[in-house]
Amino acid sequence: MAFVRRALTDQLHGAGIENAPIEARHMLNALFSADAPDGWLNPDQSLDDTQAAKLEAMYVRRAAREPLSHILGEWGFWSLDLKVSKDVLTPRPETERLVEIALETLGLEPTRILDLGTGSGAILLALLAEYPKATGWGVDLSTAALDIARANSKILKLENRAQFIEGNWDSALAFAPFDLVVSNPPYIARDVIQTLEPEVCQFEPILALDGGTDGLDAYRALLPLMAHYLKPGARFIFEIGAEQGKATLALAQEHSFLGDVGLFTDLAGRDRVLCAIHY
Repeated sequence: MAFVRRALTDQLHGAGIENAPIEARHMLNALFSADAPDGWLNPDQSLDDTQAAKLEAMYVRRAAREPLSHILGEWGFWSLDLKVSKDVLTPRPETERLVEIALETLGLEPTRILDLGTGSGAILLALLAEYPKATGWGVDLSTAALDIARANSKILKLENRAQFIEGNWDSALAFAPFDLVVSNPPYIARDVIQTLEPEVCQFEPILALDGGTDGLDAYRALLPLMAHYLKPGARFIFEIGAEQGKATLALAQEHSFLGDVGLFTDLAGRDRVLCAIHY
């Protein structure tokens, strides 16, 4: 098996995959997960013809730069294993900052949480897992994305505390007010999308990426809605692009009903999260 792993790693390197050793491990783990979960760790383990064909098919898809998450059909986020597909944005480690900041900054445990642009449901479900008394609503324009979010809520046994709504940013107003509003909205400037790595620009849903001409369209729409979505004293936590701190901070400061407006950085020291409280 060590030989298979080395060979697969070399193939992935040759295809331009940056984290080839880690991805090879994930592929082999997925290959054996059903019948022999630790099979890939056994140096004497060999592949039968069926396994070899499955591994080759995974490699061909990855060499074409299809995201590993799509090939595996699931991805880790926070403490959760989530079902993912081409219909949702694959959860990123930097998005976990939203969950961290909620845990660090909220005083009382929220009982009503809203996730705008929920996608796979990653942020909402992670928060519900951390706040066992909370109920959550996830909003998304994509029917296919909401199917994934609902499936994840059932897998995680959170379906009784999570509702999902198809529609625009304002589609959950009937359920307001909330103790916490979170969002990882589309924030990539439209002209930049095609310059991103193939895994993103060719395979991830454009709806989850396109933030308009300057990448800020979603924030212009979301910020005024916080007057209606948030209880007095409640907080919103939004993910932003690494170069958007100053611009999003200025947009938030235009709204007099918002206070304690601030930015949080990610582990690389880049602006990553915009927060504020509804006065």
